[in-house]
Amino acid sequence: MVDAAHATHVAQTAYAVEYLRFIVLAPLLGAVLNIAFGRRLPRAVVGTIACGAVLLAFVTSLRAFSAMPADGYLLDHAYQWFSAGGLNINLALVSDRLSALMCLIVTGVGFLIHVYSLGYMSHDPSLARYFAYLNLFSAAMLVLVLGENLVVMFVGWEGVGLCSYLLIGFWYEDPAKAAAGMKAFIVNRIGDAGFLLGTFALFWAMSDQGHASLSFADINAAAPALGTATATAAALLLFIGATGKSAQIPLYVWLPDAMAGPTPVSALIHAATMVTAGIYMVARLNGLYLEAPAVMKFIATIGAMTALFAATIAITQNDIKKVLAYSTVSQLGYMFLALGVGAFGAAIFHVMTHAFFKACLFLGAGSVIHAMSGEQDIRRMGGLRYIMPVTFATFFISTLAIAGVPGLAGFFSKDEILASVFAEGRLGLWAIGLLTAGMTAFYMMRLFVLTFMGEFRGEAHSYEHVHESPGSMAMPLVVLAFLAAVGGYLGVPHVLGGSNQIGQYLAPVVGLHELHLGGLVEFGLMASSIAIAGLGIWLALGIYMTSPGADENLSQMNSGVYRAAAGGYYVDNFYNLIFVKGAIRAGTVLWKRVDEAVIDRIANGTGTLVQELSARTRRWSTGNVSHYALTFLIGLLVLAAVLALKGLG
Repeated sequence: MVDAAHATHVAQTAYAVEYLRFIVLAPLLGAVLNIAFGRRLPRAVVGTIACGAVLLAFVTSLRAFSAMPADGYLLDHAYQWFSAGGLNINLALVSDRLSALMCLIVTGVGFLIHVYSLGYMSHDPSLARYFAYLNLFSAAMLVLVLGENLVVMFVGWEGVGLCSYLLIGFWYEDPAKAAAGMKAFIVNRIGDAGFLLGTFALFWAMSDQGHASLSFADINAAAPALGTATATAAALLLFIGATGKSAQIPLYVWLPDAMAGPTPVSALIHAATMVTAGIYMVARLNGLYLEAPAVMKFIATIGAMTALFAATIAITQNDIKKVLAYSTVSQLGYMFLALGVGAFGAAIFHVMTHAFFKACLFLGAGSVIHAMSGEQDIRRMGGLRYIMPVTFATFFISTLAIAGVPGLAGFFSKDEILASVFAEGRLGLWAIGLLTAGMTAFYMMRLFVLTFMGEFRGEAHSYEHVHESPGSMAMPLVVLAFLAAVGGYLGVPHVLGGSNQIGQYLAPVVGLHELHLGGLVEFGLMASSIAIAGLGIWLALGIYMTSPGADENLSQMNSGVYRAAAGGYYVDNFYNLIFVKGAIRAGTVLWKRVDEAVIDRIANGTGTLVQELSARTRRWSTGNVSHYALTFLIGLLVLAAVLALKGLG
């Protein structure tokens, strides 16, 4: 049984404000300006508009965060959007403790990524289009986070889906990159169908209860009265949408291919925005999910399976961005594992820490790719620590953070998730989470060693051109590395003398998940996570510091298993065979045997019949008066015969 207090049991008061809308309008205006005038503006002005728009959104978010009332939330009611029957949908934005924190993450990390883009995209001819998309993406995510109801959230939900398509396929001249964008769009539409069905189910259920509302506050308050069956159906359908946006089994396949976009886009999607949408949605509807315990167990299981599954693939990847992509899928699994045991605050805590170290890692990877003139294969790197000291140091800090080294951000958030799972008695899932933690430490240290340590393994002329990134790219790395180092201290657990400030802060919205574990047990759990992270780091250092080509030997020893993992266990091939080619085959059958053989024949036959009849009847239209008189006479005789027969009857 999940031991998490219903956040709706805490009295919440709405305080009316009129400035939350500017959090969304600022990046939206930046997008409009660069779309309308960007081609005619100097490149420096284009970048200033884009960065300034997100900075303004961050400052406004900071204002909302600092003005948060102790007993309620901020409400910006723009106007009533539409009314249908008893349903009234307001275009309203809410800043409570959950959305305020998320806004700071989205705008803060988003601003750093915008600044980084000034250097990374400095030579791209479509700079205005790039920044317009990036601003639009930020605006859509902020609508999703601030929306007061499911309909407004869905606008942002679809907005980030559209922008991901535009950004992943930004270099659309390359067919592979364009295909990656389309893949992300289509896979997300599958999940969005579940989101819509869940929304409809909630509307009908709420209407039956006499509360025709899709407001999050109303849904969470009415959830106990909906009944387990209704809550389960709605929660499960909405979770299908979450598996699309947040890349969980079976809809995770779009995320690794999202690497086709520019690296800052990868950082924005993977760290601060789109992939956290599903986690945010489940946390926002915590009252509903607590009334669906079967769905909660399912979410925890899917999260654990995704975390382990993606980690095994990450170990075998040689593309620096693909390693980080599968790492993101795995870390998102951790967040869903926390949600599934009712530790909503722990999940959001990991969203925050993950945003810091994963954004730093992606931007660090972009710095390496930029210095290596586009090279992404870590087997052709090595020895970069001497030439790229800032990238090396920041990447190292973030690697240790995601590995769970004590004192850094990832340690505190991962430890809280594992402790929460253990406290709920889900020992099998806890073991999977612990194993995944060790694998994470291993593949991240492998990535770090092969990229920065040892000797350079690429072509000699490539090494001559390697250089540290400019200040516009280095500064965001330093800030993010600092946050990856200290961000975890917002959640120091009680057993270490802290007060878990972030958990306490979020409690009025998502409830407080009590562990009810003894001090010795908590220390034991902490020691086990430290030990397995240390083991993963030690193994990676021992193998790859002495033998950078060890993967070749491993692939030969376990050729079948290794190739399967390196190929993502052929899930894409399976989907392509069953769904893509299956749809093509089904379409071909419908085309040949239904459309052509039946529908076309009916349509063509009808036309032929009309043509034959008209050909025969036009013989009467000769222009001869005697023929027309004969026709008239025959008609009169037929009419007379009909009347006579009718009279006899």
